[in-house]
Amino acid sequence: MDTITHTLFGATIYGGIDKRNDDKKTKRALFVTAIAASQIPDIDVISSLWDTEGMYQMWHRGITHSLFMVPVWALLFFLLSMIYLKQRDIRFFYVSLIAVFVHNTSDLFNAWGTGYLEPFSATRVTFGTIPIVDFVFWLIMGVGFFSRKYWKGHRHQLYRLVGVLIVAHVAIQSAQGYALYKKYEAEYDQLALSASFIPWHYSIIGKQGDTVTIKDVALFTEPKVQYTIQSAEEADLDKLFSEVPEAKTLYEWSPFIVIVDDDTQLGIYDPRFYRNGQSFLFEYIEKQ
Repeated sequence: MDTITHTLFGATIYGGIDKRNDDKKTKRALFVTAIAASQIPDIDVISSLWDTEGMYQMWHRGITHSLFMVPVWALLFFLLSMIYLKQRDIRFFYVSLIAVFVHNTSDLFNAWGTGYLEPFSATRVTFGTIPIVDFVFWLIMGVGFFSRKYWKGHRHQLYRLVGVLIVAHVAIQSAQGYALYKKYEAEYDQLALSASFIPWHYSIIGKQGDTVTIKDVALFTEPKVQYTIQSAEEADLDKLFSEVPEAKTLYEWSPFIVIVDDDTQLGIYDPRFYRNGQSFLFEYIEKQ
């Protein structure tokens, strides 16, 4: 998910804490902890500063987003609360645990995926059922925030309801995406799913031989072919990989790729991110 969504998740987690008996200092510390823990897995972006081997594509959303790092990050925040805030409240551990778990798990649902099982598996786990920026999340959390003065119960109960609605949205969106994936699975050798910004709409990206087809699909409408792309499967990629190490990383990272081999370029791109005639995940070399 994007940074704004992760921040809103942290604010919602903070809102769901029962703080009726807490002083302002504790509330402030819990808020900072919830927001920081909701962002900490993305600390891996700094790896781009020393990446000289083209591995950033694998490092980003890699080990820091692992399920097995969740308790490690939570323990770190709990220790920081003890050292700097003189707080021994176990809630600092649990709030961090939930915030990091939500970050790492929510990132599974968009097309980018994560190294959720690292270091035990290098496989990028991705479901593709939620767009990387999901405005439905924003809507649910926004309505919850602006409903506070009309809410008759305790404030934390409202935010817990917001959390339930978010989970329900993910479940409904993912169930439809899974049904569509299974529907088209037999038509292609390789298949990927990518959620649209429009709720309940998806792109099915299928590869059959050297042909990649991208369709706009939904359970309740007829599919519409958006693009049909030919991949130069016979191209020799050794020179590309030797000159552009990022290309080899992209080849290993993507579920499948499209190969471009024409008079001017030799390259590969991930068709899940193909829009308006190009993919922003495109690595290539110019031919002389």
